[in-house]
Amino acid sequence: MGTTTVAVAATTDANRAASLTVVQVTLFTMYPKNILLPSVALAALLTGCVGTGPNTQQGAVGGAALGALAGAIIGNNSGSHNGAGGAAIGALAGALAGGTLGNAKDNEEGTLYTYQQPQRRGYYRTEVIQQGPPAAPAPISEVVPPAPAANAVWIPGYWDFNGTGYAWSAGHWEIPPPMSTTYIAAHWETRDYVNVFVRGYWR
Repeated sequence: MGTTTVAVAATTDANRAASLTVVQVTLFTMYPKNILLPSVALAALLTGCVGTGPNTQQGAVGGAALGALAGAIIGNNSGSHNGAGGAAIGALAGALAGGTLGNAKDNEEGTLYTYQQPQRRGYYRTEVIQQGPPAAPAPISEVVPPAPAANAVWIPGYWDFNGTGYAWSAGHWEIPPPMSTTYIAAHWETRDYVNVFVRGYWR
């Protein structure tokens, strides 16, 4: 029985630091069947744990398949001729690496199953109520100060609904985020027969 450590480096893009996943797997050189089943089960379990989006799942499955193929070839050509053990290690390492890269892509694209992750320029927060929206007080008159920059946009003040009542949110100047051209003012929406207060956001 011996121990092998497999290091998998996964870089999501040029601006992001590489993440390193280290997997330590115990090899049963005398009985290759003893490692194959637990490794496959562990890979499936880890794939399910990180499976928060389609890219994560596809990356984990594709990485496991490619890793198993490469591991089987390397294991079979090594001195021990242990193709099954190599396939198990390769599948585990490939599933982790593929899942890591796919999860990074899911987070960048917002393609997640468990929660919505809008991009920065389209970010908004909501408050949900079941009955009809309560009437807001009349807007407060504000004096608009000089713009701090030529590209600054005045965001008028509004009554912000916090889930139990309204609180005044004063107007202010904002520099639009990159790639954003339109400011959507705070408003009420009906989504799936539920009234939702959407705070202002850029898009």
